[in-house]
Amino acid sequence: MTPPSVLELNAYLMYTVGRAARRRLAERLEARGLRLWHLTVMALLADLGPQMKTVIATRLAMNASDLGKIVNDLVRVGQADCVRDPADRRRVVVRLTPEGEESLRTLSAEIASVDDEILAPLDTGEREQLASLLRRVHGHLEPAAPAPGRERKGPPA
Repeated sequence: MTPPSVLELNAYLMYTVGRAARRRLAERLEARGLRLWHLTVMALLADLGPQMKTVIATRLAMNASDLGKIVNDLVRVGQADCVRDPADRRRVVVRLTPEGEESLRTLSAEIASVDDEILAPLDTGEREQLASLLRRVHGHLEPAAPAPGRERKGPPA
């Protein structure tokens, strides 16, 4: 049996494409004083609504103390705040501020620009197909994480 070429290894291809996309997006975020984890937490909050830090850390497979630093950064620059959960006043939840929601809308253009750069060889149909396939693989690997927009926003359950 002939050993595979590196370009036949899907794991390698996904890694290198992902690395290039992350690098380009990180450069754009850095110009705004943000990092990829800031964007990730903001996007999760936009998808799910206010959440406890423990829920966010679990969803992102992130160490709770590392998440705490990210949340503190977002609070310090006015992108998020921590408030009492109206459903259970003992709990504190993290939520996007109106400024954070606006920043995320603005960042959408940066994200789309990076997607356009990385996916330039693909036409619109191919991009949609790739996105669909990636979501399906992601759902297989992370079955507990609903697709964005599929879960009702609001106080955590």
